[in-house]
Amino acid sequence: MLRRYPDVGEPLACEPITKGLLNHGYRVSTTSGSYFLKHHLDKKHLDDASGERAAIVRQHRATQRLQSLGVPVVPPLTDARGDTVTMIGERCYALHPWVEGLHRVGAQLTLAQSRRLGTLLGTVHTGLEQVMAPRDGPPRASPPARPGHRSPDAADTFALIDDLLAAARGEDGRDTPRDAFDELAVHRLVERRALLEQHAHRRPPTPDGPATGWVHGDFHPLNLLYRGADPVAIVDWDRLDVQPRAEEAVRAAAIFFVRPAGELDLAKVRAYARAYRRAAGAGAGELAAAVHRVWWERLNDFWILRWRYRLDDRRADPQFPAVSALAVWWTREYEAVCAAFTE
Repeated sequence: MLRRYPDVGEPLACEPITKGLLNHGYRVSTTSGSYFLKHHLDKKHLDDASGERAAIVRQHRATQRLQSLGVPVVPPLTDARGDTVTMIGERCYALHPWVEGLHRVGAQLTLAQSRRLGTLLGTVHTGLEQVMAPRDGPPRASPPARPGHRSPDAADTFALIDDLLAAARGEDGRDTPRDAFDELAVHRLVERRALLEQHAHRRPPTPDGPATGWVHGDFHPLNLLYRGADPVAIVDWDRLDVQPRAEEAVRAAAIFFVRPAGELDLAKVRAYARAYRRAAGAGAGELAAAVHRVWWERLNDFWILRWRYRLDDRRADPQFPAVSALAVWWTREYEAVCAAFTE
């Protein structure tokens, strides 16, 4: 592959990057420096290699245009033919400059840095509104909602809970010995079913167009690099899409600012949300609706247990205690959470 990039030098070493759940990444060292080689594996919403390549090219163009606006991104290098995607068989690769930096969770951010984080995401949303139109479609033009935008139906979730309970209790015929994780899973599944029965009438409606726009789609600590106190690179644009923009702001806060016990640091959330609203031009009503939808989404979401019990993939298991506790705490403190995002 590196032969297609005449300016990067001769390869010296290739080390796999262990972080990341959806794609494979490698640090490639050459005679001219270090690079990040990305093997795109996430084919969600894509049917074939040509469709995958077109989606990746769109992501690359977005980062190139955002960089021209001063947004901290790392566009890929172009090869000798001017392409940013390398196809080897049906596999898609891209080569990026290597960026030194660290990932920071909300506990490592000050109030000022939390405000800067909100401003950064607001700048991403307004920047995408500029650079993705009109060539890639109108970002605020009420696009048809995809199935993923529909609020989860509690009836479907009850069926999923029953299935996951059987697996966690060892009633599905698996030979794997039960452990403390399985006990916690059973507790949270039973607890969540009771919460859903109590709050089923609060299912939110499908959002319509005015609050939708192009979003990063996966804005969380592992996709943001810091150097010192400053964010220097937003990476992994695989989920670039048209979605309700304020929902991304709420989801990001729920990941950045969740504490190990499953509570949100509401002081930092408030600082972050105020800065986001100013930068994005988003109103309190837009954020309140997003809080409600993401809260409902969390009540119905069991992706970590799906990975463990259906895919036998335990990489996300360490996230489960805080993530599962957050849904319960959020339900209890709903008004306080909404106020933190809207006041």
